[in-house]
Amino acid sequence: MQLTYQELRAQLRRSSRLRKLTAALFVAYSVKTLSPYVWRRIQRSAAGKQLGGANLPVGVVSSSSSCVDNVEGKKRDSRSPSVNKEFLLRLSRLLKLLFPRFLCPEIGLLALHSLTLMSRTFLSIYVAALDGVIVRCIVQKDPQAFVLQLSKWLLVAVPATFINSTIRFLEGQLALRFRSRLVDHAYQLYFTNQTYYRVSNMDGRLSNPDQSLTEDIVMFSASVAHLYSNLTKPILDVVVTCYTLLQTAQSKGANTTWPSIIAGLVVVLTAKVLRSCSPRFGKLVAEEAKRKGDLRYMHSRIIANSEEIAFYGGHKVEMAQLQRSYVSLSSQIRRILKKRLWYVMLEQFLMKYVWSASGLVMVAVPIITATGYSRYDSEEVKQAALVMKEEDLVSERTQAFTTARNLLNAAADAVERIMSSYKEVTELAGYTARVSDMLDVFEDVTEGIYRRSADAQEASAGHAVQHGTRLCGRLEIRGQVISVEKGIRCENLPIITPTGDVVVSSLNIQVDEKMNVLITGPNGCGKSSLFRILSGLWPVYGGVLYRPDPQYMFYIPQRPYMSEGTLRDQVIYPDSVEEMVQRGLTDSGLEEILGTVHLLYILDREGGWESVSDWKDVLSGGEKQRMGMARMFYHRPRYALLDECTSAVSIDVEGSIFQAAKDAGISLLSITHRPSLWKYHSHLLQFDGEGGWKFEPLDASTRLSLQDEKQRLENQLSGIPKMQQRLTELCVLLGEREEEEEEEEE
Repeated sequence: MQLTYQELRAQLRRSSRLRKLTAALFVAYSVKTLSPYVWRRIQRSAAGKQLGGANLPVGVVSSSSSCVDNVEGKKRDSRSPSVNKEFLLRLSRLLKLLFPRFLCPEIGLLALHSLTLMSRTFLSIYVAALDGVIVRCIVQKDPQAFVLQLSKWLLVAVPATFINSTIRFLEGQLALRFRSRLVDHAYQLYFTNQTYYRVSNMDGRLSNPDQSLTEDIVMFSASVAHLYSNLTKPILDVVVTCYTLLQTAQSKGANTTWPSIIAGLVVVLTAKVLRSCSPRFGKLVAEEAKRKGDLRYMHSRIIANSEEIAFYGGHKVEMAQLQRSYVSLSSQIRRILKKRLWYVMLEQFLMKYVWSASGLVMVAVPIITATGYSRYDSEEVKQAALVMKEEDLVSERTQAFTTARNLLNAAADAVERIMSSYKEVTELAGYTARVSDMLDVFEDVTEGIYRRSADAQEASAGHAVQHGTRLCGRLEIRGQVISVEKGIRCENLPIITPTGDVVVSSLNIQVDEKMNVLITGPNGCGKSSLFRILSGLWPVYGGVLYRPDPQYMFYIPQRPYMSEGTLRDQVIYPDSVEEMVQRGLTDSGLEEILGTVHLLYILDREGGWESVSDWKDVLSGGEKQRMGMARMFYHRPRYALLDECTSAVSIDVEGSIFQAAKDAGISLLSITHRPSLWKYHSHLLQFDGEGGWKFEPLDASTRLSLQDEKQRLENQLSGIPKMQQRLTELCVLLGEREEEEEEEEE
């Protein structure tokens, strides 16, 4: 007895140590989890004391602190998507895009999907009842009945597996339909009013439009389709199985009050606990998608600039930036996995073990309290139930237990999926926020509303437009663009970059038809910016711009864009072959154009008009520039905006191309640094780089004065080294150099 007592004490001592170790681990984990939150609260309270301290005079309100609080509040609101009213509004807006009308293919597909889900629910109830019958046959030791019921079970498996496969198929079809609807709508906005250019160059809210157009739409569509399956079938399962269980229990005279109370309490308590402990998966998933987009952008940037990076030998810098972007993404994924680790553990504990124990109680109570008949049965049925043999009672109880257990497992699994779907709903909130924000930005940019950051900005009203200043806040478009048949006229037109820098405060020029203008000036003076405004890429923030419609103007940059397609497609870009035929042109006409720009030899070299190549690599720099000029001769615009588009072309070929353009009646607005092209222009627009400009006829006297000024400056600059050397010699002869050195030593 003494030995037993000592063993008991030792066992109690070991269990006490184990409890202490468990408590210590729990306290350590709690400190690790709560310490960042407590530290942030302390820092926030300390910052609040500093901002609202006694350093401010009495009666003065710190506007900076309030602005910071407002901005931080807006950032928290905008960057923390969750299940709230804003999420429901965004989702309803997107659902209207997914289901544009009542009678649409998506509605039919959804109805078929719902019918399949309902069929699977009723089939599950039949299989549960069939399992009970099979177990009863085993208990009764009836082999013939067992074989018969097992054959039914195998036959039911054929439609059951087909329905399961059909559910996945229809879910995939729904996701594809949803994606197609969103992609069509997003592409319409993206390619309307040059949004694809403006969203990246004029607006700063979307850092990676390609990420939003591809992966975000895919994830949102798949999430919506999967969430519908994950909510519709479980809800139907819960309703039908609970009804079946209650009807079965009441038919046997069992008590169903306590099982119903237990089920309600367990479900409500589980929902409360999971809701309070659930991490903000919407915010986490949205941040993960953003960092994925940043990593993809880093890869695409390296691919686009691989040649320049290779020339500079910048692979170490690029690799470091790429690794930083990947580490940022991996840390976010690791954070999500850690959050899910504890949440899934709690979820499994409650839904697997707590619910299983509760289910056993819920099944046991009706079977123990069952009388074998209901109060609505006749006296004969009641009497037959009372005189039933014990082996028949055992087999019947076994059948009832098996059927009830299967149905209860199905109901518990359905409730588990409903509760687990809250996590999917929060993730859907993140995808919904990103897709909705993308569409909002596209719509704003299409309407000419630009913001340079993701936060709301107030309009820059009241700021004077002066050269060298930067306009803060959101730029308001107050200028007018008026379409005219002939001529280009600028009245008090400011040249302002998308970042708000004022390059030229007011420009007043008039370019008549058949007038060829040469535009010169230092770098950053506004030459290319003026072309972007005339082409409609940049908005007119003030003044009035009179110009022809965009189809009568053609812009050729220094590096022409080479599209995918045949050699013919490069000449007629952006027209198609059908549009070329409508213009009345044939391949022989295109050959004449290639002859004009001295590119006729490319036909033989590349194998004809139908040849397909990677033209941006096949053609040299000069050939690509001449291909851009060939497009100008194909479209024959009234005005051609030439932005140093022949800098890689020889002088003789360049001169013949410009002369051919003048002979074709195309008015040229050219940016060039070659004096050999002056003779092809009639007027000069000269920017001085300080916000000033001069517009005058480019006659012989102007050309001569400009050449004289250029020659005089070159002579002065060339004499500076000689003058510096002579000054040094004179200082040595006069002894001033020695005096300066002595003063420096002192």
